[in-house]
Amino acid sequence: MENINDHMPLTPDWNRERLEKLKELFPDLFTNEGQLNIDELKKVIDPQSVTETERYEFRWFGKSAAKRNAFTPSNATLLFDEKRSVNPTESENLIIEGENLEVLKLLSNSYRDKIKCIYIDPPYNTGGDFVYNDNYNEDKKPYWENTGVTENGVKIDTNNDTNGRFHSNWLDMMFSRLLIARQLLRIDGVVFISIDDNEVHNLRKLCDEVFGEENFIGELVWKSRQNKDNRTTTGVSTDHEYIICYSKNFEYRALKGAERKLEQYSNPDSDKRGVWVSGNMVGLKDELSRPNLHYDLINPKSGINYGKPKMGWRYDANTMKRLIEEERIIWPESIEGRPRRKVFLNDLGENLPGFSSIVGQDIYTRTGTAEIEDIFDFRVFDFPKPSSLIAELIDQVVEHEDIILDFFSGSGSTGQAVFELNQQNGRKVSFILVQIPESIYPSTPPYKKISDITIERNKWVVEKIIEEKKKQAPDLFTNGHKKDAITGLGFKVFKLVKSNFPRVEFAPDVEKTDEENIELFKKYIKEKEAQLVTAFNRDELITEILLKNGFNLNYTIEKQEQFIKNDIFKAIDGNKETLICLDYVLDAETVTYFKTHTDTKFICLERALDTTKKYTLKQALGSMFKAF
Repeated sequence: MENINDHMPLTPDWNRERLEKLKELFPDLFTNEGQLNIDELKKVIDPQSVTETERYEFRWFGKSAAKRNAFTPSNATLLFDEKRSVNPTESENLIIEGENLEVLKLLSNSYRDKIKCIYIDPPYNTGGDFVYNDNYNEDKKPYWENTGVTENGVKIDTNNDTNGRFHSNWLDMMFSRLLIARQLLRIDGVVFISIDDNEVHNLRKLCDEVFGEENFIGELVWKSRQNKDNRTTTGVSTDHEYIICYSKNFEYRALKGAERKLEQYSNPDSDKRGVWVSGNMVGLKDELSRPNLHYDLINPKSGINYGKPKMGWRYDANTMKRLIEEERIIWPESIEGRPRRKVFLNDLGENLPGFSSIVGQDIYTRTGTAEIEDIFDFRVFDFPKPSSLIAELIDQVVEHEDIILDFFSGSGSTGQAVFELNQQNGRKVSFILVQIPESIYPSTPPYKKISDITIERNKWVVEKIIEEKKKQAPDLFTNGHKKDAITGLGFKVFKLVKSNFPRVEFAPDVEKTDEENIELFKKYIKEKEAQLVTAFNRDELITEILLKNGFNLNYTIEKQEQFIKNDIFKAIDGNKETLICLDYVLDAETVTYFKTHTDTKFICLERALDTTKKYTLKQALGSMFKAF
């Protein structure tokens, strides 16, 4: 039956899909009118009609509303920001500025089952940080009008422990986002979530519900501080955080570390500590950013000086001295060789080697802070995660051309981790970063919002990598292969904005019937969208229409010259393609074309059609035709 939502530029209504799937599997649970019969459903759940209500479950105030909110459609859209993008044609990386729940909904059709790894570092709910307000469409202060909070008008609230809903507020915020994010994960996908003691217990129970208890992989402990926290009043130092890890499906092996390749280990020198494998000791930081990792390494027995690599060593001089004393260094006979470290099998954990706890010279909180200070010359962002930590995690999961998603991207550490990992191992992993345009207080010009930092940081990383490649292989940039040299080194920026279609603001009259409201709605569209094509940017319209029809944001578009009477374009995103026309009127000659090309998907504006043309296209193309 026709309803108003059929004409709205909405993302899929996942609540409707879930209900339709239930009806498909169990039609006997529905009435003749197609409504779910709650009494029949109860008989399936509780065939003995037991009235006992006590059971093990995780409940909090607002849970049901948060779940409904996760699956309700979005009528917003995303706008390409070419000015702030970097090498956008050379990369499939995305940075999206906007409220993350609404952005996730917009991505839910195009990127469903396509994300290999999610890493997020959400607010820890320490009593003073931000909790996202999910009243995105609230009447009084909608997202794009609430300019008193940020430049672009995002509504966010603080949450403190005197609030009776302190934990519930945080759980509401996380529940809706994790529910929709799970839909984006591939069947073999993995999610990592950073958290501290404040909510780790609730996060575990929440993830058990969202991902399934059977899909729990582990609760990793990250030593975030090099020194103990002396501010404790309990006698326990909080110099650690946690990283919760879940898989989409427990049947798929989640982390590479869980399948150790024992054939790589041997003991050619009969070391009493057992079999070992050699490990790389070359660092990842230049001398300017990490001077303590740049020093000459000398074999104390032979006196050979192996110098220092361009990116330094992985360990500082004190740690290296200990490794030498413990005879864990493999010394090459030639000065041209590179010393390596002995990694003993007996030193590694049984199930998650190296990942039951994460401790390292270069992965403390202060490392993340130093990265920010290196880029911006001052601390423009508090407590960013070090990119090396995120690299350690996602390198356990990703393969060539996988996609990483971070929808609490903060300063953009995940983007830097992906860029640097790709340079090290030659992969083409891409990322999607989402950051709310939260104001920085106090403002630190020219960076007014955290999303400005996200973008600027990754711009800096791209430029640095390109400069290093120019020094190492200048011919790549002078012999006509510059495009090849910078492939993957860039990103497109998008912003969450209002829909281009005025119809989203239509409010049905509660005193009228559905049929009467449909007629009012069609009249409203005709009046409000009469000048749609001339009043709005064509590329913006195309992006919204394609996004709502399941195309990803890396689509390409090309004008089709064989059409004389209309401007028609072919859009391709690697998985699907369609012809699209945004002309005011669809010519009869164009309609005739589709009568003989019935295998072509076609999208046009509904107002470009009269009744006859619309009927003809529906008959010829069936489900391949969409009038927007």
